[in-house]
Amino acid sequence: MKTHLGAKNCLFPIPTTLVGALVNGKPNYLTVAYVGIVDNDVISVSLGKKQYTAVGIKEHGVFSVNIPPAGLVAETDYCGMVSGKKADKSTVFTNFYGALEAAPMIEECAINMACRVIQTLELDEHFAFIGKVVETYCDDACVVDGRVDFACVQPFFYAPDKDYFALGERFAQAWHAGKAVKERRGGE
Repeated sequence: MKTHLGAKNCLFPIPTTLVGALVNGKPNYLTVAYVGIVDNDVISVSLGKKQYTAVGIKEHGVFSVNIPPAGLVAETDYCGMVSGKKADKSTVFTNFYGALEAAPMIEECAINMACRVIQTLELDEHFAFIGKVVETYCDDACVVDGRVDFACVQPFFYAPDKDYFALGERFAQAWHAGKAVKERRGGE
């Protein structure tokens, strides 16, 4: 038996991010969970049409995506609760700039991606900014053998029931866990 939920988006939980943009000359950050992978070096972020951060993205054509650790849950949640129109969120974190001068990033986040807008979709309630990742920055301590150690990054996830979830432990290896099923099915 299954419960009918209607046309409900259940691609959750998804990573909680802080999207950064320069707005009126100051770094501004917005908590955004509506993020996605579009291509190997192309991502999407969806911001409500009334969001202050969207003004900076539209003006400069760039943005950053910062992945906060679970230890920053209070600061991250705050950035989603308070508008940059009313509060100066540039002082909540240590800001830095990389390849794109109008895309502020957060030093306290282990991973930062500087993105250039390549397309903007205007939807009913959101702007979906499609961005090409120009450069990715990662704390040295979270890079092992040239790969990101996500246990070190400690990302956390948002679910639509308004809860955050922490990253669990690694329990299987992709493109390896299914080998037994493949062999059992004759190599299909």
